[in-house]
Amino acid sequence: MFNFKITHTSGRARTGILETSRGKIKTPIFMPVGTLGTVKALSPEELLNCGAQIILGNTYHLYLRPGCDVIERFAGLHKFMHWDKPILTDSGGFQVFSLAKLSKISEQGYSFQSHLDGSQHLLTPEKSVEIQLCLNSDIVMCLDQCLPYPATDDETREAMLLTTRWAERCKETWAAKTGPQNALFGIVQGGMNKDLRYLSAQALTALDFSGHAIGGLSVGEPKDVMLEIADHTLPELPNEKPKYIMGVGKPEDLVELVAMGADMFDCVMPTRNARNGQLFTRYGTINIANSRHKQDTQPIDTGCSCYTCCHYSRAYLRHLYMAKELLAYRLNTLHNIHYYLDLMRSMREAIRKNRFEGFKQNFYNDYLNEKT
Repeated sequence: MFNFKITHTSGRARTGILETSRGKIKTPIFMPVGTLGTVKALSPEELLNCGAQIILGNTYHLYLRPGCDVIERFAGLHKFMHWDKPILTDSGGFQVFSLAKLSKISEQGYSFQSHLDGSQHLLTPEKSVEIQLCLNSDIVMCLDQCLPYPATDDETREAMLLTTRWAERCKETWAAKTGPQNALFGIVQGGMNKDLRYLSAQALTALDFSGHAIGGLSVGEPKDVMLEIADHTLPELPNEKPKYIMGVGKPEDLVELVAMGADMFDCVMPTRNARNGQLFTRYGTINIANSRHKQDTQPIDTGCSCYTCCHYSRAYLRHLYMAKELLAYRLNTLHNIHYYLDLMRSMREAIRKNRFEGFKQNFYNDYLNEKT
């Protein structure tokens, strides 16, 4: 039930159809992050109206709360959260690395204390896959070792090799337990070392996953380094399978990475920034708390067709935000998610017309990235 077909190209940029048992996904695509079984502030119907085709859930958080015993009663996350389109779940490794108390890594897996109540847990590659199969996600991610930036070459090599061994164990567990509806992606690691990235890509390609992700980017490294590593790694992955850049990010990053041939993205930026009053427009970002918006009768972006821009002014949105009204978070999030998904739609259209380079130039001509 999982298939990927490239439909158009424009330079290295490409459009495709990713087919799952819960529907087809047009790529390149951005996946809104629904950490705890919800994209913060939005209902599933609002996500659909924004153009969402697939969302991301978080293994670590959902395992700790509400737990598989609850989600199993609903036969998976889809029915539990009232979302019938595809879901990708991450492996939980990054959250153990970044959130858990007293985490320790070994060949077996991650041992850690919950950030919620201090309870002890062990997340192995096998258990990560089993939790994701309990969630019944359409795309399951292998457990990988996350590294901070910077890291030494020796640390990076050991993490890459461990990630590869864990990927083999994930593949074995997935093959033994899954039905045809659950795909499995491997995650390329290797830090900012091009040779290690190459070796990781080669090892994971040999394991014949349904698709491949590039992890360990946007972890504090300079922007030019992130793009250089992505540009180096993407061509090493099989062209006939989807390529997913994890945790990246800004609109200009998406444009650059689509130009390199990436197909899938996720990031908390549109939702998190919305809650902090930062809104994305075709002319850059605005800070809705700025006093210049106090009497502004215009929408966030006059060219935007989202629900927020069709009905509300910057002055009203600023009023809500300054008053800490809950509606501010919903309306801001609606706009930002719509902006991201519409950006992806525009890129798909440009690729179909073989005009992506022109689209990219026009994007930068408009996108001033001025925070006002």
